[in-house]
Amino acid sequence: MVERSEALMSESVDKQKEIMEKYDPDSQVRQLSGWLAKVAFILLLAFSVFQLTTSTVYPLPAQILRSVHVGFGLTLIFLLFPATKKNRVKGKIGWYDLVLSALSIGVGLYWPLFYDQIVMRAGDMTQLDFIVGALAVLLVLEATRRAVGIPITVIAILFLAYAYWGRQMPGFLIHRGVDLDTLVQAMFFTTEGILGTPIAVSSTFIFLFLLFGSFLVKTGVGQYFNDLAVALAGKRTGGPAKVAIFSSALQGTISGSSVANVVTSGSFTIPMMKRLGYRREFAGGVEAAASTGGQLMPPIMGAAAFLMIEFIGIDYWTIAKAATIPAILYFTGIWIMTHFEAKRTGLSGLPDEDIPDKKEVFKKLYLLLPILAIVLFLATGVSVMRSALYGIFTVILVGLIREEKFRKIYPIVFGAGFVAHAIYSVAMADSFSIVSSLIAATIATIAVSLFFDGNFKDMIDALVDGARTALGVVAATAAAGIIVGVVTKTGLGLKLANSLVSIADGQVLITLFFTMLAAIVLGMGSPTTANYVITSTIAAPAIILLGIEDLAAHLFVFYFGIIADITPPVALAAFAASGVASSEPIRTGVNAAKLAIAAFIIPYMFVLENQLLMIDTSFVELIWILFTAVSGMIAIGAGLVGYWYRKVEWYERIPAVLGGLTLIYPSTISDVIGISVFVILLGLQFLVKRDMIGKPVVNNRQSSSNA
Repeated sequence: MVERSEALMSESVDKQKEIMEKYDPDSQVRQLSGWLAKVAFILLLAFSVFQLTTSTVYPLPAQILRSVHVGFGLTLIFLLFPATKKNRVKGKIGWYDLVLSALSIGVGLYWPLFYDQIVMRAGDMTQLDFIVGALAVLLVLEATRRAVGIPITVIAILFLAYAYWGRQMPGFLIHRGVDLDTLVQAMFFTTEGILGTPIAVSSTFIFLFLLFGSFLVKTGVGQYFNDLAVALAGKRTGGPAKVAIFSSALQGTISGSSVANVVTSGSFTIPMMKRLGYRREFAGGVEAAASTGGQLMPPIMGAAAFLMIEFIGIDYWTIAKAATIPAILYFTGIWIMTHFEAKRTGLSGLPDEDIPDKKEVFKKLYLLLPILAIVLFLATGVSVMRSALYGIFTVILVGLIREEKFRKIYPIVFGAGFVAHAIYSVAMADSFSIVSSLIAATIATIAVSLFFDGNFKDMIDALVDGARTALGVVAATAAAGIIVGVVTKTGLGLKLANSLVSIADGQVLITLFFTMLAAIVLGMGSPTTANYVITSTIAAPAIILLGIEDLAAHLFVFYFGIIADITPPVALAAFAASGVASSEPIRTGVNAAKLAIAAFIIPYMFVLENQLLMIDTSFVELIWILFTAVSGMIAIGAGLVGYWYRKVEWYERIPAVLGGLTLIYPSTISDVIGISVFVILLGLQFLVKRDMIGKPVVNNRQSSSNA
């Protein structure tokens, strides 16, 4: 029995790996062996150590930090990512990959080695500068093609072509053109190109939060999310689907990839849903919609959210707070629709033997402390970078607490470390800081654990895995920097924004619709970070020109860039879910998009009425907005699924959807209309149900063959 279980587990892991490699470019790596594997391991570890060091005790000038960050990323990408899928042969690497890696090291070290000379030249490039700058652009494009995919690479190349051949462009796109020297200089020797804002965010906030997620995985928090979800939601109507929603929302805090989230949590939830009678396409759709929404869920959203800090110039806590209600409505919508689907098809919750012991699960609630710590740090005004660092310390501490043999000694060591640091601060006449003392106590505890146990393999693995996860982000943000550099140099952003507003004839809804299409199309096959950079520099200004709040405009394009992962015809998260569910990909994508209908509605609502973003809203207004919006989602879910307390007839479904929309939109008139429709439909549900006593109201046609 044990051997069979292990065989099934091995088979599941192999399938996960196969699906990840098919749909997630970040996973399409070669398996190195021998000395090359050791070199890659050392470089990945060095990458993480470099980032932690420069974030704490040894800060570097911006250009040096970003250049080395890019150099590490490019070097490792050419070692780990093959030129083509056919070249992914275990342990083998082409000579040209070694050459490209060596050139990447040179590019990464150029700024540190010649920093003073480059700054003193103030824009005057030497021949060597030109060669290195041009090489940097070419290496970034090739690394992006390998690690991220072709779409974003082609877009970056088109933008470079537009900059160079500006005089030949038609109509409003024409500009005086940028000569080759100026283009190369802008791309690598200013902070407006490759070393611009996107890479700045990648080399600070994003990398540290990826490390935070990596440490969480090693601590076992990912598995705990699944256990907690099953304990809380497993017994409810349609329990497996609700487990998928709950666990995927939590998994989104430690995974920046929709596809990775689908495969890791979906390998657990999708078979469970199929076993209890859910259609394959519906099971895959639930997981894809929930996993994609993980990037929308505060406090730790997708990597693109950190770019907003620089692009809009506001703190991260304000962004996370504004995104809270839309995220709640997103997952509430999926939860409601899966509930109604389960009732319509007569699906129950999980059997008792599949539910873990709640007492044992709740005993481990301390595993959520790192996420709560991040929220606390952000809410109290600690910077994003410091919050991530403190979060990593908290994860390590929680991981140590899990070791039963050290549970007694760790609190003593931690307390002693805290008191010792506090006394030292007072004795040295330094200002006492609780946070500093907590960090000192954590470091002391880690040091003691390493001394007694000597096993810090998990810590090293977390550093290596975090760096590996960051490679795709490095490539995407470097390529995005090229795009931003061209937009800045040519003024393309304002031209396109004015053009978009002109085509839409100044109509807000039409402009929003065109912007949504642009974000979804650009997001098909592109990472969220790159998609957001493009749409925020090209499409978001069009919305802002119409007088819309900056934060609302940027969240609008952010949402639709993420939702592209579940929008057919190219819906990578849905396709990955179909691989796990063995379902038809397009139908799975359609189911996912239908379940995530809130994500296609709510952005319009919060752009038109900023109260959904908690902007200029009182507590009482906030409660009312939540009540009406959730009621609206219930009505929309009933209308789309066709079931509430009983079957919803076709002539009831249209008013249900329209009434739900008016409830989501926060205004007095729309609320009155929506509540009236809601009450009437609810009354009809109970009145008709009384007339149908004794008649079957469900049609449980699902068969066990779906499993």
